[in-house]
Amino acid sequence: MARAQASKDRDGQAGGDEKRTSLVDDAYAAMRAAIRDASFAPGYQASEQEIALRLGMSRTPVHEAAIRLQEDGLVRVLPRKGILILALAPDDMREIYDVIIAMEGRAAELVAALPDSARLAAAQALETQTDAMAEAHAGGDLQAWGQADGAFHAALIEHARNGRMSRIVQAINDQSHRARMLTLNLRRGLDASIAEHRRIAEAVRAGDAAGALDAARQHRIRARDALLPLLSSYGLKHL
Repeated sequence: MARAQASKDRDGQAGGDEKRTSLVDDAYAAMRAAIRDASFAPGYQASEQEIALRLGMSRTPVHEAAIRLQEDGLVRVLPRKGILILALAPDDMREIYDVIIAMEGRAAELVAALPDSARLAAAQALETQTDAMAEAHAGGDLQAWGQADGAFHAALIEHARNGRMSRIVQAINDQSHRARMLTLNLRRGLDASIAEHRRIAEAVRAGDAAGALDAARQHRIRARDALLPLLSSYGLKHL
């Protein structure tokens, strides 16, 4: 009897822990999405309770999610003052691109060196997102273009099959995505990005690791060299 009760208690505790983890994961995903699309704008500060109300959640999972987001560099948890959504400065973007250039070049190299079936599946995923970018560009849909662009780069990292690389790139992509989306209306050369994505996908399909590495690096270098002067020319000190 006692053994059965202990087992029941353990099962109840396990179920409670799983539910709590799920609530925290939901709060983390909701807050991260709101930061990425600037619903929670840079510099926005609010109490945990206010953020919880905006998300339709309770305060405890929001608090735990905010701690995780602080580790990602997206927020700062201020004791007794709430949560601050961090802004990015041009120097932050320069550092982010330094990491992205190195990481995505290596990712493209790894993907191009995969066995045939895995490599061709990766190439197909990259081509699908590039086609979506081209369609969005033709229709003048900047939001859809930005989403397909982000999905292309996410697919490149995913198919590299390096867990540590994925975690690092996810954190900095979350930081940079907002800046890229906020400046889409100001940017030129979106068609150049489409052509560069096609070169990366072609090198992957051909199994050309050196060509894929070079194409991915040059793509991100050009994007950096276009974005940073744009931020400066429009006097955008925080994003």
